[in-house]
Amino acid sequence: MSNLIKIQLPDGSIREVPKGTTPFDIANSISPRLAAAVVVARIKPLTPVIASTNEAALEQSEEAMYSSHITTAERIVDLSAPLHEDVALELLKENDPAALKVVRHSAAHVMATAILELFPETKLGHGPATDNGFFYDVYRTVPFTEADLAAIEVRMADVVKRDQPFIQVIESREQGLADYTAQGEFMKVHFIERFTKPGDEISLYQNGEFSDFCRGPHVPSTARVKAFKVTSIAGAYWLGDEKNQQLQRIYGTAFFNQKDLDAHFKHLEEVKARDHRVLGKQLDLFSIQEVAGAGLIFWHPKGGLIRKTMEDWMRDECVRRGYLLVYTPHIMRRELWKISGHESHYADNMYPPMELDDAEYRLKPMNCPGHILIYKNSPKSYRDLPQRYAELGNVYRYERSGTMHGLLRVRGFTQDDAHIFCTPAQIEDEVVACIEFAQSVLTTFGFKDFKVELSTWDPNKPQDYTGSPEAWQQAIDSLKAALIRKNIPFVEIPGEAAFYGPKIDVKLVDVLGRLWQLSTVQFDFNLPARFELEYIGEDGAAHQPVMVHRALFGSVERFFGVLIEHYAGAFPLWLAPVQVGLVPISNEKHLAYAETVKQRLEAAGLRVELDSSNGKMQSKIRDFGLQKIPFILILGDKEAASDSVSVRVRAKGDEGSIPLDAFLDRANRLVTSHSMEL
Repeated sequence: MSNLIKIQLPDGSIREVPKGTTPFDIANSISPRLAAAVVVARIKPLTPVIASTNEAALEQSEEAMYSSHITTAERIVDLSAPLHEDVALELLKENDPAALKVVRHSAAHVMATAILELFPETKLGHGPATDNGFFYDVYRTVPFTEADLAAIEVRMADVVKRDQPFIQVIESREQGLADYTAQGEFMKVHFIERFTKPGDEISLYQNGEFSDFCRGPHVPSTARVKAFKVTSIAGAYWLGDEKNQQLQRIYGTAFFNQKDLDAHFKHLEEVKARDHRVLGKQLDLFSIQEVAGAGLIFWHPKGGLIRKTMEDWMRDECVRRGYLLVYTPHIMRRELWKISGHESHYADNMYPPMELDDAEYRLKPMNCPGHILIYKNSPKSYRDLPQRYAELGNVYRYERSGTMHGLLRVRGFTQDDAHIFCTPAQIEDEVVACIEFAQSVLTTFGFKDFKVELSTWDPNKPQDYTGSPEAWQQAIDSLKAALIRKNIPFVEIPGEAAFYGPKIDVKLVDVLGRLWQLSTVQFDFNLPARFELEYIGEDGAAHQPVMVHRALFGSVERFFGVLIEHYAGAFPLWLAPVQVGLVPISNEKHLAYAETVKQRLEAAGLRVELDSSNGKMQSKIRDFGLQKIPFILILGDKEAASDSVSVRVRAKGDEGSIPLDAFLDRANRLVTSHSMEL
């Protein structure tokens, strides 16, 4: 048997090297400068491997962090990992996102090292990398303070200076359990018991005196963790159970260099300035009242005006696109949710049943069963299909304490829901139309970029879904065909489908480059079967329709929250709650003309606010500016005499006087075109 293996490089060249050669050896043989620059390696077998699970999701899972026996078709490994089989090898430098994730996981180990050196009584949970940094869950009876976090960061710098190599150690599961049990590391014992089985070997990583149960990979040494910061601390219950120990979750972030770290915090400042919760209060748009309950939104008059504009546009578009507007009750019998499958697959997200005179009832978490009952209320022919029912319906879902976040994660919200009942032959056209509608929503409200995911089922967990494998494949193929037909790039995400069918998720990209999950289009072959829906086909026989769920705002509340942050509260004219602010220079001399201007603007459909207080002109202009009103019109002798207005434009400044009719034409054109400009 040969002691050589084949290594394929990205340029297609093949090298034969001895078994046990490491990625670092390969890099060094190419160039010592390359060896100094690379962080980790990506490998995959030369022989194609059909993966049985979603590798991207696996790399981020707890199991991937701890199980040394996991292998996937493609994986990230240490530069020091010995290679024993033919592989395609890619050496990752600091410009690769996968390399940054490894740096952050290594930074978490550096932070854990510092914590134990300063506070040796601390017990460790897990410390994964995240999209924005890393965290470590730790247990300590004494709460950490801000001063403690500062001390941890200082000690981390010391650990980095030591240039300690990260070394993988493999030992028996039994030895690991014995060691961690003796040390009182109850979380590590739990992870070993959960993610390994008797007889397994486990992976640990050491740097200096510190050792942690971890699959890796890691950077070569602590010195490669160059730019980092400990950012905050929060509470977290062990295993998410409020009955368990209260843990402390210490957050941090890390980048390849100080420049990127500084840019990150500058970005965070921009995010903070756009926080919809702060702007919602400043602009008097909405509130959450503690006396009423968490996660329940109160829309104030100005926020209500924006909501009305959003909903009016959506309803008009639905009617124009052939939807029928319907309304369904907020509460329905529990039996209905048993038929739909929500009782068995979604009960944890529903409010508890309430017992009334004749039965148990539940608040609705979804609108779909109500629309199904409307469809079923009268016989349908193939000539009646598709039936498109649309509703801006209030739904209620139980979100756990600590998960709610302003308008973005709430317990009661309005879903712009629609359900399309159609024949199998119509399904692709209907999905394409939904995708086009979703694109129209995003562009109309000012979003230029979006990403698309196709969420499919996990055939290894059939208990989590309803329906046959054949039906699932048909549904997935239909959604794929629609995306391909529209020439829309997409990423397939196995295991993320709804329990009743696969879905297309459209994630918009806001002005700060953040992704937001809003629009979704879902194929459903299960609920029509569960409710025994029928239509009479051309052959005179009864057939079962298929069903499309779609929500384009996602929820009015969440979409509104994203709009606030995207525009930083400075809404385009057609959405702004107050579109024009009027400032008479002198109430005594110019108020009468200002009132005439107000009447004419309002008659043209504009939303106008007149400041008739006795304050100074500059003070009035400043107040309107703080409200982010698009246009401020200043009215004095010259304007009153010439039937004109002096225009001040948000973020642009004074434009001088123009005839009032000319301003009306300009404003109406901006509103009717849904322009983003002023």
